[in-house]
Amino acid sequence: MILRISLTALSGNKIRTFLTMLGIIIGVAAVIAMVSLGQGAQRQVQEEIAAMGTNTLWVQAGSRHTYGVRSGSGTVNTLTADDFKAIESECPTVRAVSPSASTTAQIVFGNQNWNTRIAGYNQHYPLLRNWKIAQGDFFQESHVKTAARVAVLGQTVVDELFGGSDPIGQTIRVKNLPFRVLGVLAKKGANAWGRDQDDTIIVPYTTVQKKFQGGVLYVQSGLVAALSARASFAAQEQITELLRQRHRLAGKDDDFRVRNLSEFAEAARSTNRIMTGLLASIAAISLLVGGIGIMNIMLVSVTERTREIGIRMAIGARPSHVRIQFLSESMVLCLLGGLLGVALGIGGSFGLSEFLGWPTLLSTNSIVISIVFSAAIGIFFGYYPAHKAAALDPIEALRYE
Repeated sequence: MILRISLTALSGNKIRTFLTMLGIIIGVAAVIAMVSLGQGAQRQVQEEIAAMGTNTLWVQAGSRHTYGVRSGSGTVNTLTADDFKAIESECPTVRAVSPSASTTAQIVFGNQNWNTRIAGYNQHYPLLRNWKIAQGDFFQESHVKTAARVAVLGQTVVDELFGGSDPIGQTIRVKNLPFRVLGVLAKKGANAWGRDQDDTIIVPYTTVQKKFQGGVLYVQSGLVAALSARASFAAQEQITELLRQRHRLAGKDDDFRVRNLSEFAEAARSTNRIMTGLLASIAAISLLVGGIGIMNIMLVSVTERTREIGIRMAIGARPSHVRIQFLSESMVLCLLGGLLGVALGIGGSFGLSEFLGWPTLLSTNSIVISIVFSAAIGIFFGYYPAHKAAALDPIEALRYE
């Protein structure tokens, strides 16, 4: 009964009712869209880190200090393949390791060519990067020991060089050297920073050292897989202690860095939680503004309907009945605005994902909280106008023109 009366009263001025709800609609839609955008970005970053493995550590050569000037990571040539062999054999929390060496080169097959990154690793690369082989096979330990000219291609390289033909067993030329294609990596797409992960060629790291880097013995970095994500912190300490011993660094600063991707994952989670909360807080301000608009319109409505309120009280309506009536109108305004805002927010989330390519993830919690919050706004900002209407003197209200 009260709901029907509220809808009848609100439908008397449809344009004003819609404009009043507009603040709630925009506020709810903004909250849902901003939260879905923040959570979508968080999921993409977490998937990127998970693809590397949360039990993965990155060991990198350190930086050189010359006359107070720091050259940057990788400028000290102290890491070698033997360091990584020692890590694998002497650190009990380590599962697998691989030194790495990289370069860029023009790749040629037939009349097609493509410039891409040549990444050198050992036979453990698919395990370390959690990367499956879509076609063919990965190279073996024997290929690494002999610095064989074999390659595993990313999907982008396959598309650019081979089109629709089968690349397995074909010979490509890398800096005028022939390489036999052993396999194709499963498609991964762009990472969280926009780089195409499939635009790469994986070869034995020894091949990069001997064929493209002039036979150097040092490496600038490498990957280490711990037994588990929890064990990665113990592995980090063990690797640091071992490398300090091997490099004779007693009393000196480390000439290397050991980075734990589990720390990156936690930092990314914390950052995204803060950003999502910030975006949602900014969007929630429009909800409060919408609530103020509703209180303003309800006060105007009380003034316009003073005579109606007097008639209701004259025929037996109690102040509580009048209070409930105006509160219900305020809640109906907010709930209808909230439902329309949910629809607009969901549509906006899909629109951001479809047309702009931004990662979004709809959150059921944000939808439920937005609706509950809009109802709470209706009660909070509708109470004062409802109380004012209930406090009217029936005789004075009847005289009101």
